[in-house]
Amino acid sequence: MAQNSLAEGVFAINKPYGMSSAQVIRDCQHHFNPSKLFAPLLAADRALREKENRYQKQRRTHAKREMNVKIGHGGTLDPLATGVLILGVGKGTKALHDFLGCTKTYETVVVFGASTDTYDRVGKLIKKGDYSNITREQVEEALNSFRGKFQQMPPLYSALKMNGKPLYEYAREGKPIPREIETREVDVTELEMTEWYEPGTHNHRWPTEEAEQAEKNVVKSVWQVAKNQQEGTTSTEEAATLIPEMVEKEVNALADHESNKRAAEERVDELVSEEPAGKKRKTETGAAEPMMSGALKDKKGKDKKQDKYAKNRGLDLAPPPPSPDTPFPWEGKGPPAAKIRMTVTSGFYVRSLCHDLGEKLGCGAMMAELVRSRQGKFVLGTDNCMEYSDLALGEEVWAPKIQKALDLWNNKDKVAKAQAVEPVVKKEEVKAEPVKTEDVKTEDVKTEEVKTKEVKAEEIKPEEVKTEEVKTEEQPAGEVKAEESAPVKDEETVKTEPESKA
Repeated sequence: MAQNSLAEGVFAINKPYGMSSAQVIRDCQHHFNPSKLFAPLLAADRALREKENRYQKQRRTHAKREMNVKIGHGGTLDPLATGVLILGVGKGTKALHDFLGCTKTYETVVVFGASTDTYDRVGKLIKKGDYSNITREQVEEALNSFRGKFQQMPPLYSALKMNGKPLYEYAREGKPIPREIETREVDVTELEMTEWYEPGTHNHRWPTEEAEQAEKNVVKSVWQVAKNQQEGTTSTEEAATLIPEMVEKEVNALADHESNKRAAEERVDELVSEEPAGKKRKTETGAAEPMMSGALKDKKGKDKKQDKYAKNRGLDLAPPPPSPDTPFPWEGKGPPAAKIRMTVTSGFYVRSLCHDLGEKLGCGAMMAELVRSRQGKFVLGTDNCMEYSDLALGEEVWAPKIQKALDLWNNKDKVAKAQAVEPVVKKEEVKAEPVKTEDVKTEDVKTEEVKTKEVKAEEIKPEEVKTEEVKTEEQPAGEVKAEESAPVKDEETVKTEPESKA
C-alpha cells in the first residue's frame, strides 16, 4: 500500500462463537477509530462532511454524526457459527454486494436422534427418534439426495417472512400459515462426510429444554406442510388448513407459557436477526429500555458514549458448548454424530440440511456446530483472513495483517492482468522459432540458390515478426478482458442464507 494511500478495501475476519456479525463490526470500529492506520481515512471522511450543505447535515441522525471508520459485511453469520466474515472498509463497502451471491464452504457437526424448533442445539426439543441402527453407510447413502440442485425448505425459525410476518411468529402464536412455505432452489457443488463419531465418542448433546405441547403441535404441522409440499401432495388451499383444530382448543396451554413468551421471543430474535442499534424495545411507560440495567445516563437520558461500546447486545447470544462433565440427556452411549463439509450457493441453510438429513433417516437430527471456512477467495488461516483475537493484541499486531490483506485486495486486478497476458506472449514466441529452424534445415546451405533464399527470408522475416507481434498484442487484449471479469465471477460464486445461511 502506498504511503499516502487510504486504508480501504476488503478483508475477512474469523468471527468468534456467540457474537453477532454486527457486533464484530462495532468491535472493529472501536479499535480502528483511534488507530494510525485508519487516521487518513477518517480525516478524508471528515473533510467530505465539512463540504456538506445544511440540509445534508440536518438529515444525519445523532448516531450517523459520530465519525467512525465505515465498515460493512458481505454476508452475516449466526451467533452459533464461526468462521469467515467478509468486511469492507471505506470504498471497499461498495464491493460487498458481489459477495451476497457467492459460493461458500461450511463444516458442520450433525447429531442424530432428536429434532429442535430451530434445527440446532440452542433450540427446544420437538421430538426424539430411534438412532440405535443408524450407521455411517446409511448416512453416506442419504447424503446423495442432497447433492446438486434441489428445492430447499427454509427453517421455521428463519428470518423469512410470509405476508410481512416472520414464519416463527406464526408458530409462537399458534396460528396457521396463510399459504405454502416457499422453497428455494439451491446448489450443493460439494458434499462429503469428513468424520464419523460412534456413540459415546463425542461431547455433543441435545438440548434439555423441551417445547410445550402447543408449540410442538404447531411446529410438527408446519413440518408436515413442508413434507407434503416436497412430495407434491399438498395444494395451496390444503396448506392453510393443515394446522390441527386442536391448536385452537389449546389456548389455555398457550396462556400458561405466555409469561415466558417474551423471554423466548428475545432469545429467538437474537439468534435469527439483529435489530438496528437505534431501535430499542419500549417499556410499558414508553421509554427506551437501557441496554443494561444501571447504565449511566447523561442529562438527556442517553447512555454515555464511553459506556455505549461496553453495553451492547451482540455478545453471548448463544449458550456455551457443553462441558465434558455435563450429564448426557440420554441413557447408554447415546447417538452417533458426523462432521460434514459442503460447498453451497447463496440462500442455502445448513441447519435445514441437518434437519432434513435426520428426517430422511427417520431418526431426527440437529446442527451442533457450524464453521464457514471459505467465502469466495477468502479462506480461514490465509493472509486475507485475520483472527478476531488479534484486535485485543494492539495495533502493532493487527494493523500489518489488515494492511497486507487490503494490499492483496487492491492489487488483485493487476495480478490477474499479468497472469492473463504473460502466458500468451510466451506461447506465440515458442511457436515462431520452430518454423525458422525447419525452413533452414530443409535447404542446402552450400548452394548459392539457398543463400539467396536465406537472404530473401531474412528480408521477409522482420515483416513476419512484426505481424506476429501485432497479433500477440491484440489477442491478449481480448483475453485480458475475459480474465479480468473472471475473478469477479469467482468471487460472486464464492446475502446471504439472504443470510449466510446457517
